[in-house]
Amino acid sequence: MMLKGVSLKISIIASACLATLVFFVSSMAQEPQGPIERYRIGYQDTLEIQVFRHPELSLKVGVNPNGTIFIPRAEAPIVAVCKTERELADEIAAIYTSFLRDPFVNVVVADQKSQSLGVIGAVDKPGTFYLNRQVQLLELLSLAGGPSKEAGNRIIVARTGSSSRCKPPGDEDEALKFLTFRMRDVQEGRQSLWMKPGDIVSVLDADLVFVLGNVKRQGEVKMREPLTLRQAIASAEGFSPAAKRDRIRILRQTGDSGEWLESIYNLKDIDSGKVKDPILVPNDIVAVSEDRATSIILSVSRSISSSLFNLPVVLAR
Repeated sequence: MMLKGVSLKISIIASACLATLVFFVSSMAQEPQGPIERYRIGYQDTLEIQVFRHPELSLKVGVNPNGTIFIPRAEAPIVAVCKTERELADEIAAIYTSFLRDPFVNVVVADQKSQSLGVIGAVDKPGTFYLNRQVQLLELLSLAGGPSKEAGNRIIVARTGSSSRCKPPGDEDEALKFLTFRMRDVQEGRQSLWMKPGDIVSVLDADLVFVLGNVKRQGEVKMREPLTLRQAIASAEGFSPAAKRDRIRILRQTGDSGEWLESIYNLKDIDSGKVKDPILVPNDIVAVSEDRATSIILSVSRSISSSLFNLPVVLAR
């Protein structure tokens, strides 16, 4: 009876362990995985080569512009670029078998400088990032500190087809591509992109429109999303008591001639649905006043010039 009881307990424990293992394996299989790719040595990398029990052969060496390295007692330079650390270590070990018995070689990329990603524009920490693994666009933005307070809703990724990226034989260099994303879609997971070496991410500033005249707060209004006339006036904190709501003008500069076109709207018609609330475009001027168009445009120009002169000056060293 004692043996039967022990056997039953062992059977129960084994079944529980097996169930746990099956659950772990199945959950791992269901976990979404990105493209796994071993790091491959690049042109600007620095390598540490260690030969076990032979410190005279161990060294720290940079990859030459032609992709090769020099190692002690080798008759010729060997190609390092586009190989994994293990592949290069095995090749060095094969060279050393001519005078060593079963050499053990280890290669580590001490300084990875070949696979760079750039982030510019309206982020808190713009710069160049050297990564030894693949990341998605959202993670790269987080490494750059995320969008700044000046950021708009547009992200452009310039895919340069960098020569630092190792390609299979016969794979042609990619032409320059520009990929466009909406900041909100990236942040909320509706859009994503696996980054490639040489990619440059540009976070664009928010576009501007100008609201002048009889509103509570005149000046610039940032366009992070499509903006209508009513929304622009609301962003300017609404009308002042003297405002005439039946003659609100939108001044828009045409792309070809540079002339300013004027459109007049009655807010009552927009409120009643007779006229659709117009969508503004970057650099539109909303005028809630009786001033002439020329004086309004001059006022905007003076405002922009004043803000430029008040910017801090940074001297290059």
